[in-house]
Amino acid sequence: MRLWPRTRLQIGWGDLAAGALACLGGGRREDLTRRAEAYWPGGETLACFSVRSGLDLLLQALDLQPEDEVIFSALNVKGMINIVRRGGLVPVPLDLDVATVTPSVDALKAAISPKSKVLVVAHLFGCRLTLDALIDAAHEAGLIVVEDCAQAFNGRAYPGHPKADLCMFSFGPLKTATALGGALVTVRDPALRERMRQIQETYPVQPTKKQAKRILQFAGLKLLTTPLVFGLVQQFFALSGRDYEDAVADRVRNVAVLKKAKNLRIRPSNALLALLCRRLESFDSGFLARRTAKGRRLTELLGRSLVLPGQGNAHFDYWVFPALADHPRDFIAELRRHGFDAANLPRSQAVAAPEDRPQLEPRAAAELLSKLVILPCYESLPDRELQRMASVVEAASPPSSAPDCSGMQPAGEGA
Repeated sequence: MRLWPRTRLQIGWGDLAAGALACLGGGRREDLTRRAEAYWPGGETLACFSVRSGLDLLLQALDLQPEDEVIFSALNVKGMINIVRRGGLVPVPLDLDVATVTPSVDALKAAISPKSKVLVVAHLFGCRLTLDALIDAAHEAGLIVVEDCAQAFNGRAYPGHPKADLCMFSFGPLKTATALGGALVTVRDPALRERMRQIQETYPVQPTKKQAKRILQFAGLKLLTTPLVFGLVQQFFALSGRDYEDAVADRVRNVAVLKKAKNLRIRPSNALLALLCRRLESFDSGFLARRTAKGRRLTELLGRSLVLPGQGNAHFDYWVFPALADHPRDFIAELRRHGFDAANLPRSQAVAAPEDRPQLEPRAAAELLSKLVILPCYESLPDRELQRMASVVEAASPPSSAPDCSGMQPAGEGA
């Protein structure tokens, strides 16, 4: 049976071949770095190994004190939160609204304390959040604003919010223009950017053999996640009594083992920079238009069968297609039974409130994450399969059973 994976590796065989060749000689490091960092004009960009490496660089460059606070939009990946904790800092959540997955200014003002130093706000799922008021309020309180655009790369059309102090774009394995790693971090303040660059220059360079191993690994995963092969893999694991999630999905998500700071504190290899330059310079904005059209079509087909977070945003290009289900495990199992690899986001978490500030507990984000299901939806999914999936969803969750999200409001708003 075919099994349509929840997402596809957005990298072609030609790119993988070019990446492999770059491992034999990718060009002069200075030239590759200059090309990557010049993608957006202005000379404000720093090429890093990953977005998490960029955040770690920032926190080092700011020379914060123990117990200083970093405020996060409440739904984020575990690795980002761990970086803050590892540095002796305190992550503070900023709850969000389900319709827009955006924190409010009131929630930000309630979260700010004398120890607050940085705000990290993430665009989620391919939505582009409206951030003007939030950034203005953060700046009024003296915070550094970091715009996490890891899920919102849109080519040259969106270089980041002009008011944000830092804008971070990821090119990790599952990202829109993946180079199997790498990040571009725009830093508005020249002095801060220079401090970050000087710190990064002390890091060792990623060994080329590790980049070569990654390319080989993802070539295998690209083949494995074709619908027919993926279905056979799922059946094999089911017959052996194991869950293919542990063996397959985790490998796709990993950019690097991040349990220790030394795995963050490296520079991208020449081979990674060469592949990143190729992916940036050949980026096809038409691909995003096709993916967006597919997401809008599935939204129409689903009607009111499910609550769909993020639909309140003017821009939504469907990096993934999120939905909410009251019983997500049963819902995922039913979709997989019909050949659609729905899943949750195991590497995401709702940032916990500090123990002494329980009123900041992000109830809306926690409930959203507990009900979240990612549906397969991308430009190569045939329309007939999209329609069939919508029929399966409707049968599994008729409109009368759609999740009640009326209580999923940020702390301080209607609570």
